[in-house]
Amino acid sequence: MTVLVLFAVVAAVELVGVGFDLTLVQWLAKPLLAPLLLLWWWQRRRRMDPVAVGLVFATAGDVALLIDSPVAFLVGMGFFLGTQLSFLTAFLRRRRPPLPVFVGYLALWALLNVLLWSRLGPLRLPILGYSLALTAMAAAAVGIGRRVAVGGALFLVSDLLIGLGAAGLTLPAQGLLVMSTYIAALLLITTGWAATTDDPVPGPAHAPSGPAGGGR
Repeated sequence: MTVLVLFAVVAAVELVGVGFDLTLVQWLAKPLLAPLLLLWWWQRRRRMDPVAVGLVFATAGDVALLIDSPVAFLVGMGFFLGTQLSFLTAFLRRRRPPLPVFVGYLALWALLNVLLWSRLGPLRLPILGYSLALTAMAAAAVGIGRRVAVGGALFLVSDLLIGLGAAGLTLPAQGLLVMSTYIAALLLITTGWAATTDDPVPGPAHAPSGPAGGGR
């Protein structure tokens, strides 16, 4: 619990840094977010798994995205692609969500990419590929349980806001919205996943042998 309290403090500092555009504060706080969750995971489970690996990728991605350059943006996207694929691997190994969930998320992915396509320029293909992995992760999270599902959806919202910025579309307090949804996503996914790892592995969520899970 102490690590999660420290995580909350660092998260608050990061949000202050974003809100007041304090670059040094963001450099001090943001790279600690995922490692603190990884430390909490390690204290609880004493082992690495794909979700823990995803947090390592997230750490590298956070650092890369602190650098204001197109190359750093692509590098950060590459690291976060590792995060999404790691989370996706973990979730699908654990339990598959109902097919309609995947279909619904895939339709959302297609709609958003169509709407933003003309505005993304040279970022079109990288965002197309990354967003597909992100959307698949969010869909797969539904099969794990409510907390992880909300975390996956918030990760999608956070990166959608980044995508809107890349397309030249801005919202009031967009930076705060990006970081607050991202922080909540990491916390919910990590703690929600930890809550399931001692349970016996059930069948697919839509199979008659068991419920979809999610007692969070």
